[in-house]
Amino acid sequence: MRWKDWPIKKLDGSFFKKIYKPPKVIYYRGNINPKIFEKSLAIVGSRRMTRYGKEVIDRFIPELVTNNVTIISGFMYGVDTQAHKKTVEYGGITVAVFGSGINICYPPENDKLYTCILEKGGVVLSEYEPDSKPQLWRYPQRNRIVAGLASLGVLVIEAGEKSGSLITAEYAQKQGKKIYAVPGPITSSLSTGTNLLIKNGIAKIATEARDMIGSKNPKLKNSKLPSKPSNLNDKEKKIYTALNLEPLSADEIARNLNLDISEVSTILSLMSLRGILTESVGKFYLGKN
Repeated sequence: MRWKDWPIKKLDGSFFKKIYKPPKVIYYRGNINPKIFEKSLAIVGSRRMTRYGKEVIDRFIPELVTNNVTIISGFMYGVDTQAHKKTVEYGGITVAVFGSGINICYPPENDKLYTCILEKGGVVLSEYEPDSKPQLWRYPQRNRIVAGLASLGVLVIEAGEKSGSLITAEYAQKQGKKIYAVPGPITSSLSTGTNLLIKNGIAKIATEARDMIGSKNPKLKNSKLPSKPSNLNDKEKKIYTALNLEPLSADEIARNLNLDISEVSTILSLMSLRGILTESVGKFYLGKN
């Protein structure tokens, strides 16, 4: 069913009492289970995400999901959307914190993503009453909830000097949360904020997923994604290599590898049966669900 068909539920603020200036009430869709917040990471960043930011997210998310980390973000354009989308594609749980009422899908382009988050066991929540319109002042305010729900801390990926993501980092600091930032090119205005967080000693450098989960959970340090099977034929190897970079649909695989779509569909089905691949939201990715 579509996100509009999911019931809106209500929680009093006691569930979120550890958050800085805890909300009096939370409206949500999905399944709020305290366990999903026991190992959770907030991922925030620019709405004008570059290819570099996308590649960072695509590289980090698989290992985070493999280690059962819940991804929390703000559902906006750019880094937020990509973090939610990749988590869903890899079969993980993600929590979207809205800057509006949860009966308003904003941005509207994320309509399908809203449904996918709920179908995968995730949550959409807001402190604002249903029908509350998305307004600029609401977003900095909701950032304290994004930071407060993240037990592992906040990861900033691409942020300008005045980015709203720095507000989230500030809230994380007030709540004693760890802050991580991905360094970027000094020539990019979207790396000014992240580089300053690192330079000023506010954030630790993050260059791989283990930077966030390793220090908090040493037992996860040696965990890794499934190793490449040894019994693949040439075409299966090509498909495996392509999916190692990012999840793809059957059409995308056929187009990228210049293969017949019917043949690709057959190969994907066989690889899925062998437990090499999993399909989610029309995309194929490596490993079992």
